[in-house]
This record gives sequence, C-alpha cells and structure tokens, in this order.
Amino acid sequence: MIARLLWGVIIALSITAADAAVRIKDIANLKGVRENQILGYGLVIGLKGTGDTLRNSPFTEQSLQSMLDNMGINIRGTSLRTRNVAAVVVTADLPPFIAGGSRIDVAISSLGDSSSLLGGTLVMTQLRGADGEVYAVAQGAIAVGGYAVEGAAQSLSQGVATGGRIPNGALIEREVRGRFSDMETLLLELKNPDFVTATRVLDTINQHSRGRYQAGVASERDYRTIILSRPRSVSPVRFIAEIEELLVEPDTPARVVIDERNGTVVIGRNVQISTVAVTHGNLTVRITEAPIVSQPSPFSPRGETVVVPQTFIDANEPGAKIAILRGTDLQRLVRGLNQIGLKPSGIIAILQAIKAAGALQADLVIQ
Repeated sequence: MIARLLWGVIIALSITAADAAVRIKDIANLKGVRENQILGYGLVIGLKGTGDTLRNSPFTEQSLQSMLDNMGINIRGTSLRTRNVAAVVVTADLPPFIAGGSRIDVAISSLGDSSSLLGGTLVMTQLRGADGEVYAVAQGAIAVGGYAVEGAAQSLSQGVATGGRIPNGALIEREVRGRFSDMETLLLELKNPDFVTATRVLDTINQHSRGRYQAGVASERDYRTIILSRPRSVSPVRFIAEIEELLVEPDTPARVVIDERNGTVVIGRNVQISTVAVTHGNLTVRITEAPIVSQPSPFSPRGETVVVPQTFIDANEPGAKIAILRGTDLQRLVRGLNQIGLKPSGIIAILQAIKAAGALQADLVIQ
C-alpha cells in the first residue's frame, strides 16, 4: 500500500538507455521553419440575445455601423438595440511554407460583455501578421464547447461559452516570403540545449552521413546549434527527412521538481543521494473547546447564569522509522523512501532537508 501511494505521487523517470533513444526531430527544430501568429478583429452575428450590450460595448456599435455603411446601409444617428452581435478577436497560427488557397483553424474569443457565442457566425475578418499585412481571411459558423443558461433566479453553465473555434475557418490569401529550397544554411537548434546532447546528435549525424555520402555533414556551433552541410546529390527535403529519423539518446540533468500545491514530486533518472540517515515524525496537537453553562442555585437572590470555558488539549506524536538512503540509482532511492512510509508532504519535507544537508546531488526546483 505504501509503495503504491509513493509511486502515485512520484513520477519516476527511470528508463533504460535503449528505451531513451528518441528521434532527432523530437529534440531539435530546424531554424527558420516555424509558425507565424496572425490575428484580427471581427463581429459575430446570429446570437440568440447573448451578444454585447451596445451601450456597455461602444466598439461593437461602432463596428456594426461601419459594416452596415460598407454595405450601403446608413444608420448613423439611429439608436441600435440589438443583442445578437458580439465583438471578437480572431487568432490563428500560420504554418510555415503554406500555399495560398489553403485553410487553417482559427480561435474566437469574445471582447465585450457577451454571455455566449453559441450559434453565432463570424463575419469576414482579415487576419494580419506582425508586419501589418493581411495573410488570411476568416469566416464561418463557430463551434463552442460550453454553454451558459440564465433564468430569473438560477443560472447554469459548463465550460467557456465566450470562446470557440472554426475548423478550417480561414483561407490563406498571402504566402510568407521565402522557400525551403532557398535556405542556404541548415541549422538544427536543440529544444533543451546541452553540451552532451549536442555532441551525441553531431556524432550520430556524421556516422550516418559517412556511410551514405562518404563525408561528414554536421559541425557544432555551440551547445544549442548544429550546422548541416547538405550534399548536392540530395534534395533539402529528403536530406532533412533522413536526419530527423536518426535516433539519439539525449542527456538530462539531475533534477528534482516539487509542486507543493498538489503534492507532486518528479525525480530525474540521474538523481543521486549521498548516504544519509533519515527519520520523519509528525506531532499532532488537538485543541477542543467544550464550554459549559453554570447556573445559580434555585431561588438564589443574586444568581447569574454564565458560560464557563472548558478546553481539552491532546498531543500525539507517533513513532517514526529511521532509514538509511543511498542514491546509487533511482530504484534504490525510491525503495528507501518507501521504507519510511510517508505521505506526499513528508516526502517533500525530506527532500528539502536532504538538499539543505548537501546530500542531494541534483537541482531542486520548487514550483
């Protein structure tokens, strides 16, 4: 039971070297091949009385008037009372090298005091990049994952009804400049920079290239970046595809991560503890208040009823086990913690004390 409790709290990252091998594409990115963020401002129509209050959201009223003006309908000076319109912000990620005419998903978020976007339709909205250029146009019915129903005396809601998505809701109108074939230098950037991991990736790539192209194609710039020299006999796409499928065992630092809010402890595979003796006991003090009422004797001339305090104090300190921990490997460390039989809070306290004693040979990260 104790072992099951501890393993439910501690996520032990203990795996063999063969199982630790991962693809290069999972630990490194090709520099320059990334997404771009685009956003726009638009209106959602067709809501069932759950839109913005135009008096509280003047930007919604101004946007509605501007849209109708563009359609040739003049409503300037007219008091609008509709509750079927909501102002929203539309966001999306523009994939790299995407062609014009392709479609991408967009996310919709309410900007005013609308209570729900359920059943709404986004009107044509331009999505711009950081350079101010229009790269996509979004329009369509919104899929909302929540709902909100409100009555005179009760309301019911689930999820977030003021946000939603439009699958394939944006049409690409402008392509991002640059093509993959135009990239002169190919650079691999590690997601978790490390000197050991960088050298392992370098050696793996060169070992593969010497057998296939009779030459080494990789060189290191620093502990984050690896420079690739593409042979002329192979296309860039095929060359990167071959490199990304190579298996490498990344090196991870010795680290213990503690989240005291929910009692989670994550111990890395390389964490070691110098030999220490550990004991842990809990002192519980219980204070119970039981006031009693004191009444005077019958027919007492000056009697007065009073409340007399009565307090019971009980202290309990259960016996604690002492164990010797040796961290030659993660399995032995977890086995030693299991022998003590602790709750998550006790495990966190012991790890912090071991770190303070200088016996924890790892970084301790407390969230």
